Amino acid sequence: MMRTPLCDVLGIEVPIICAPFGPWEQVELAAAVCEAGGLGSVGTAVTPLPEARAQWARLRRLTDRPFAVNHTMRPFDPEAFEATLAERPAVISFHIGDPGDLVARAHEAGIRWVQQVFDLDQARRAVELGVDVIVAQGGEAGGNGGQISTMVMVPAVVDIAGDIPVAAAGGIADGRGLAAALALGAQGVVLGTRFLASTEAAVAPGWKQAIVDAAPQDTVKIAFVDAVLPPLSPGGHPATPRVLRTPFVDRWNADPGGAAAESVRLRAEIVDAIAAGRLHEYLPFTGQSAALVHDVLPAREIVERIMAEAGEALEGALRRLPR
Repeated sequence: MMRTPLCDVLGIEVPIICAPFGPWEQVELAAAVCEAGGLGSVGTAVTPLPEARAQWARLRRLTDRPFAVNHTMRPFDPEAFEATLAERPAVISFHIGDPGDLVARAHEAGIRWVQQVFDLDQARRAVELGVDVIVAQGGEAGGNGGQISTMVMVPAVVDIAGDIPVAAAGGIADGRGLAAALALGAQGVVLGTRFLASTEAAVAPGWKQAIVDAAPQDTVKIAFVDAVLPPLSPGGHPATPRVLRTPFVDRWNADPGGAAAESVRLRAEIVDAIAAGRLHEYLPFTGQSAALVHDVLPAREIVERIMAEAGEALEGALRRLPR
């Protein structure tokens, strides 16, 4: 089963975490990943609290295994966080900011804390705060992140983390990526793009097919993020999202100053797109690992395939070494 200490910390069976997808509802996907032995996640970003509570209740009906509720500094919602503490999921995950005393408050409620970081100062701060798991996210990842490559980020964070388990994120979509992460010192992986292209992911079929069809260069960082997404709360870390190219992305990447000048209109357009379930037509968050995704599969099959491939990759690497 390739169980690592990360599994013991999070109460899971395989070292695979499904990334949260912000405003996109992912209850069925989270439950499927949990039932396959990994850690499923649900996001809270711009989700009305009654809807978030309904999602948590539905997730608990679908699985009795540990899951994560994600919070972010774009923006941070104190009411949703208080509700999460009262809900007492096994794990709270957090990114794009310094959580400060939120970690201690979660621990007081018996909740594990997973902190995603994309530079080394953030990793050092996570250690100071006593988080339970650090996610070292490379710049290949989709969604909000930094610029350091996964190959550099992961071992550098492992060196900082000490006894805190590290999970690798960014550019990982198959068992070879899990095997590589383990070789770099990580104890598991976080996958976003691979799980977007799953049967259970509640995103548009066209987005899933675009992932399957994408080449690495089809994903780009967006230079106008602060003009269109909700503003960062105090303590937030500036981050640059990676998305699949769309006409909207190409238009405003070529003119970030113009996007800033039209921020009020563009942000309203994005909010309307979120409400209508059409955000993927504007900003389909996707990582470079799309180039490694060739099909849309059930989440359980994705988990099982990754675990089998990782075992084969590790064994094959040993066989190829000189005797």
